Amino acid sequence: MACARVPLDEQQVTEPGPIGKERTLPALHPDRKEERYFVPYRPPPENGSPAEVEEFLEHAKFIAEDMEWLLALPHDKFWCQVVFDESLQKCLDSYLHQAPRGLDLATLPLSPAVADVQRAVHKAIFLTFLRMATHKESKDHFFTPAVFGEIIYDNFLFDIPKILDLCVLFGKGNSQLLHKMIENIFTQQPAYYNDLDETLPTVLQVFDTILDKCGLRCEGATAMEPMKLNAQKQPTAMSMNLEELGDIILYLCDSTTTIHAFLDIFPAACSSFHSHGFLSRLPPFYEAAVPDLEKAIKKRNFDDKSLQEDLWKRLSHSCRKIVETSHLLLHHTCLQPILEGQENMQTFAEELLQYFTSFLPEKRFLVDYDELFPIADDVSLLQQALPVIDETRTSYLLQGVESAWDSMGRQRPLGHIQSEGVSLMSANQGAAGGTAASSDSFRAPELQESREGQKLRGAEAMMNVPQKGNNGAVCPVSGPELESLLSCIRDLLPDLGEGFLLACLQEYDYNSELVINNILEDRLAPNLEKLDRAMPRPVKEELPALLNNRSNVFDDDEFDVFRRDQVDMSRIWKGRRKGENAREMLNDKQHIAEQRDRYRTYETVVDEVVIEPGESGAVAYDLDDYDDEYDDTYDMNQVGANDLDGDSLLNRRYQVETSIVCCIFVLQNNVNRDQFVQDPALLRERAEARRAAMQQKKGYHPERPGNVVGRPKGQGQTLETFLDRRKKEANKNRVGNHNRRSMADRKRNKGMIPS
Repeated sequence: MACARVPLDEQQVTEPGPIGKERTLPALHPDRKEERYFVPYRPPPENGSPAEVEEFLEHAKFIAEDMEWLLALPHDKFWCQVVFDESLQKCLDSYLHQAPRGLDLATLPLSPAVADVQRAVHKAIFLTFLRMATHKESKDHFFTPAVFGEIIYDNFLFDIPKILDLCVLFGKGNSQLLHKMIENIFTQQPAYYNDLDETLPTVLQVFDTILDKCGLRCEGATAMEPMKLNAQKQPTAMSMNLEELGDIILYLCDSTTTIHAFLDIFPAACSSFHSHGFLSRLPPFYEAAVPDLEKAIKKRNFDDKSLQEDLWKRLSHSCRKIVETSHLLLHHTCLQPILEGQENMQTFAEELLQYFTSFLPEKRFLVDYDELFPIADDVSLLQQALPVIDETRTSYLLQGVESAWDSMGRQRPLGHIQSEGVSLMSANQGAAGGTAASSDSFRAPELQESREGQKLRGAEAMMNVPQKGNNGAVCPVSGPELESLLSCIRDLLPDLGEGFLLACLQEYDYNSELVINNILEDRLAPNLEKLDRAMPRPVKEELPALLNNRSNVFDDDEFDVFRRDQVDMSRIWKGRRKGENAREMLNDKQHIAEQRDRYRTYETVVDEVVIEPGESGAVAYDLDDYDDEYDDTYDMNQVGANDLDGDSLLNRRYQVETSIVCCIFVLQNNVNRDQFVQDPALLRERAEARRAAMQQKKGYHPERPGNVVGRPKGQGQTLETFLDRRKKEANKNRVGNHNRRSMADRKRNKGMIPS
């Protein structure tokens, strides 16, 4: 091998040739490739028959073993295999094309064995792509950056479709690694930016294709091509067959999910999407296609109700991704430069307001966007960063948002609260205030527009279905909030068990209103109908403590720190104790004398008392000695004072008082003497519990802690950071300065301080 610190593209190696004679070859050479065939990937079987499952397991194990062998190769051997092995590239491409996406995994009946093998293959493929995108593994194993860019570009190791698939497959949980990986690819080979610009018209064609298939041709400036006069009329979503309708929704869901994943992981691509007019194409498409597809899913008859629920879930997911993609483009191309204080801030603000104004005719899109990302927040940030913004224009924009909500007949979520700045502006100008706090949940299109005697079982329940991972569902609410939801439902439906209500809340994302509505209308999910409605609440099993289960020969000895709070440290030392020897320690009998007094107490036991003649037992055994613990407080018997008169009232009074004292003594004996004064900590806990219950009953929520520090410079600031800074700036004279200037002026005006 060549010496270290030399790039791999410049290294030369000496190896024996085919006839045994040594020859010198470049480190990257086709002859150095190992002869190994990589089998293509096949997705998990849908029906789950034993034969197909066994075939998939065997096939997937081959791929996992091959990837592990590839990752274990040295740096030069790895790159020879990657560059010159066509079967390896076909294997990687087949996984990117056929691997199940996030929503597909939820519908596949995967057994534990299939799921484990799928995860192993998924991890191995990701690590392979990660190593392929790294041009410097260590100080001794690296490429020249320019040569690395040429290798991955000329050999098609990465291209724009592959990068899009990588984002949608591996983005969840690996966003930071993927961001570094894609950023390194675009940095070392800028030609990928040109490929992205050439790919975007094809991506835009996706939305036109969906509109054509649904018979909804987009006209005007947003249309890519004019409609031909002799063109045949396309079937609509209501008239096409169910298989074609399902393909369109799957195509829409996959496209929107992929675009959003790519922009979320690699925000630098937002400028390319923005330059191709993505923001002017998404709202009209949303307004034209989404209501038509919703209507088709709701009103068409499905033989398989699970297919109807799956299509509705995918359409709702697509709606959310379209709105989130629009927000990403607006944030990174218009709002982020304003927050970072770049030049031409006025131009970016004008462009942002122009886009918001263009959203006003698209009322359905505007309402869904405002529900997830309140426009009033962005307007408030613009007013904070640029006070010269025309207030008449912002007022008109906020009034348009309010009008869109009213025209759609929908109410804003309870989580939306009015922003302080927007509400003040609304009071001054008569404009309807916007919302400031973004909702945590995005509602899918409502199903209540057209019931017409039809009940869509399970479809409405998919509006807010939480995403469940491999580890099961995680309760997003706290203990007191969960108890409040259960109490609210049981007040209306007292005959239902708490276990059944907990299952309903978990199924419907802890939305009590949706649970009550589905129970009253008998539209519960199939898995809930099988449950017993009187099912009690499951008992939470407490895991035993580890220290209670451990067993050791040194348990409960004088050095057991797990069961003793105090240990005699004088008996613990390191090494040999100074000033001691073995003979002195053996001759020390002090412990015997200490134990002698202890055992002497056992000799005081008396089995029989001998009384001499003429001597009483009390005198012999000191039974009449004075008892200093006797309490004579209530001894009211007056000896000798009432002997002559014999008044029975005094004796009667003595009996009554004696009985009362006995009752008091009995009651006092029932009280724990250790709790004569109750524990203050216990009293504080009870007071805190009462205070929390009262606040929860009144609907009080604690104020969110402020954060004015924010992120480092150049990384942008969040909405909460800007709002907290604004609040601090407005209210700092109440805390830090204590009205120092105003009080000084007041003293001076009264003549207390000579001016």
